[in-house]
Amino acid sequence: MIKTLIIALLFFILTPTDNINAQNRNTDLPPTLHDSGLTAIQTEIIIDSIGNKLRTNYIFPEIAEKMLSKLENNLSKGFYKSIDDPMEFANKLTQDLQSVSNDIHLRVIYAPEMIAEEQKVVTAADSLKFINKQIDRMKRENFGFKEVKILDGNIGYLNLKGFFKAQYAGETAVAAMNFLSNTDALIIDLRQNGGGTPGIIQLITSYLYGAENMVHLNTIYWKPTDTYTHTYTLPHVSGKRNPFADIYILTSSRTFSAAEEFSYNLKQLKRATLIGETTGGGAHAGGMEFLTDRFAMWIPAGNAINPISNTNWEGTGVVPHIKVKAEQALEIAQITALDSLSKKTQDLQMKHYYEWHLKTQKALLNPIKIEPDILKSYTGRYNERVVTFENGKLYYQRGDRGKYELTPLSEDEFKLKGLPDFRIRFILENNTVIALEGYYDDGRTDRDLKSPKK
Repeated sequence: MIKTLIIALLFFILTPTDNINAQNRNTDLPPTLHDSGLTAIQTEIIIDSIGNKLRTNYIFPEIAEKMLSKLENNLSKGFYKSIDDPMEFANKLTQDLQSVSNDIHLRVIYAPEMIAEEQKVVTAADSLKFINKQIDRMKRENFGFKEVKILDGNIGYLNLKGFFKAQYAGETAVAAMNFLSNTDALIIDLRQNGGGTPGIIQLITSYLYGAENMVHLNTIYWKPTDTYTHTYTLPHVSGKRNPFADIYILTSSRTFSAAEEFSYNLKQLKRATLIGETTGGGAHAGGMEFLTDRFAMWIPAGNAINPISNTNWEGTGVVPHIKVKAEQALEIAQITALDSLSKKTQDLQMKHYYEWHLKTQKALLNPIKIEPDILKSYTGRYNERVVTFENGKLYYQRGDRGKYELTPLSEDEFKLKGLPDFRIRFILENNTVIALEGYYDDGRTDRDLKSPKK
């Protein structure tokens, strides 16, 4: 059990983009020489080991036989004879396997250091030291939680770069979800998320639903054991849930594996709006198998079966509701969220609040250009308020307070960079600026006349 945990944990740290399922592994590995080259015998041993692992573990037995047939056929024809570099050989085997299966989770890797590190673990003390070392690595990644903040308009933002094991990442996940629990909408950014383990998906999703009903999220069929596992939202979580917030998930072509499961689950449940690019298309769960003392293989052993669609996203990816380039997804999500909140609320003050921030986001997405002569006409003193033109930009300062750069929302209305709850508008009569009006996100306004030039 300890060795199984160690192998899964080590590979998850070195390759935190995959859905890992620990399985029984044979540590009596066929040897290979520890030089940089490959012999014909070593090549045969590796392919024979691949065949054994595929037949035992791969989710689709018929495809496993076709993959093995291709490798054996290539071997007999001498296609691998000229490959001496182990890394190149691993890449070639991966290409050949994927050319038959189209399974981008399935791959062979050259990893002598990883395998050697695991094989050094013998005693319980070795195991504890090894595991703590890996946990320290996960801590440096903050268990995948890259950024948690509240955006203007009371929109929560979670940048999640990996789904680490819940037993390690759970405390950080609870803290993040509680911090975001009072938001009116929540944006979960998975654009740089390559996957991980399903347990943390269950935990995070549970905060997006009430406790009254357990929601069926996913089912996985495991070929090696001929069993099914079913995942539901949890009946209890620490702290406060946020079941009524609008949820938006940002995706890219790099969003993969467990990150796709999270997106697919919530899309099928109609709990989230997906914005960005179609994801990578890897739905199979599995784990790492060692082939020799230098080569390992990640083998999909589980097939995801969504309880609503009765299928998954393998090979097709998860298609977003709103297709935009990944780099634009956050801005589009903010605009979509604020527009939706504004339309839903019956509270006039809240409608003003959402529309205030919506106007800002639209202006930031499509910046307004104003001629320098017009900008210069706004400069001057307005009682204790002063507007200056510096390096092609307008700046605002009131008394001895800080100076703020002005960003145009229209030709005469400006937001203050770094001050989201206050704006100014220039008042004109007969094409002449006569006053500056300040107004606030709660509806308050004030006005100062422009002082005549001396």
